[in-house]
Amino acid sequence: MSVNTYFRVAKATNVAALAVLFAALILPLSFTGGVATTPAIGHSLGGSALALAWLTNGFMLTFGGSLLAAGVMADKLGRKRVFTGGLLLFFFSCLAVCVARSTVAIGALRAVQGIAAAMTLAGGSAMLAQLFSGPARTRVFGILGTMFGAGLAFGPPIAGVVIEQFGWRWLYALLALLAGLSALTGAVFLPPARKPDAMRADVPGLALFSLCLVFFTIALLLIPRYGIVSGPVIALLLATIASAKIFVVRCRRAAQPVLELALLRNARFAGVLVLPLATCCCYVVWLILLPLRFTGADALSATASGLYMMALTLPVLLLPGVAATLTRWISAGHLAASGLLIAAVGLALLGQALQGGSVPLLMAALVITGTGSALPWGLMDGLAVSGVPVEKAGMAAGLFNTVRVAGEGVALVGVMAFLAAANQQTLAATGYPAQTIARAAEWLGNGHLQQAQSLLPGAPRALLYHSLNHAYLLLCNALAVLTLLCAAIVWKTLRGRED
Repeated sequence: MSVNTYFRVAKATNVAALAVLFAALILPLSFTGGVATTPAIGHSLGGSALALAWLTNGFMLTFGGSLLAAGVMADKLGRKRVFTGGLLLFFFSCLAVCVARSTVAIGALRAVQGIAAAMTLAGGSAMLAQLFSGPARTRVFGILGTMFGAGLAFGPPIAGVVIEQFGWRWLYALLALLAGLSALTGAVFLPPARKPDAMRADVPGLALFSLCLVFFTIALLLIPRYGIVSGPVIALLLATIASAKIFVVRCRRAAQPVLELALLRNARFAGVLVLPLATCCCYVVWLILLPLRFTGADALSATASGLYMMALTLPVLLLPGVAATLTRWISAGHLAASGLLIAAVGLALLGQALQGGSVPLLMAALVITGTGSALPWGLMDGLAVSGVPVEKAGMAAGLFNTVRVAGEGVALVGVMAFLAAANQQTLAATGYPAQTIARAAEWLGNGHLQQAQSLLPGAPRALLYHSLNHAYLLLCNALAVLTLLCAAIVWKTLRGRED
């Protein structure tokens, strides 16, 4: 190969990589932007608390539930096709949101965007692995993580400015434009798809996994409305257990299962799977809950809320590189566990800060929580593949990413159900009918103080605010305990310097 040809190939490869990296910036912008637009959509189009919560939950549910299937599609149909197809689906669904006239329709489109995000992430990651090798692959995946972090860090303030200056529909128009540009760049510069993998996909296994996740998530969504011992919730939980058991049987009997259960018997890898669950508790769920509270109950502008959130998100953008450097002297497992310990302290402080309105204490709590979360955040992708044999690295990475995304969706629904239940206990003293209190508690758990007060006109606003603060205090303490428990598991299972 001549020098000129080499540089032409290298340039084309770098431009192709830019398409994937640019898409990695769009996905977290959609995640945080969907949260930021929820109050504005509620004011503009109305809708129940469940319908508004689905604007975020629907995206996360389909994202997590489709990720394994999207990975299989990338191998079977071609990585370029799945990547560009995901971006085009995202493009058209964003345009449809711009003209939608009901909250239910937007919720359905957000679920479609979750599927599109899974296709984009799975196809894009596989394309980067195809384009680069050796140290270059390590660097480009490091940049990929940085782009995700940048989207999470700057998404809230960008979304806030766009919503306040132009309206919430323009945010989706912006996302459509970015997705269209990325799809066009990928279509032009990404190399042609390689011959599809001849390996047969475990379609029944994929379907069972997705069904299990859907049943469980919907059950959590319905608990605040109907109660945990209600017929619909019990039926969905039984369906979850049944589909999970059938999935395990399928994985044991299939010639090429979607998941080799032996991976879960690897104590080190099982410890790694705890890390994304821990960061759900101490970081990801707060990317949703705090903006809803700030713009709803605390009546902050979308821009101000986004600026507050940067105290939490900037450490996660800036510190993963520091964590990687520290692994020269401290094992990655112990460093990740130490970060979770710091994050637990931050959560305990956050619970107190949300009670008294002290801005300095709130900012300190957010910075401490973000700093602690940043340490495992920057290390867990590498730990996921270092704890298993090389020939199992691909499946381990796929399972890790699925647990990460699906866990985020389930955790988000779970904490919202927790807040609703805590508010329901406090509001029972108002004397209103149980069904009315349940609906008000659901609104309050999502940060919509005004809607809750409209259902309980005789209840003082101070009582509702006290109920919300108390619920957040209980949640912060509960998540701090869970984070500490995860830290102990990680410390025990990821000992040594094998990572």
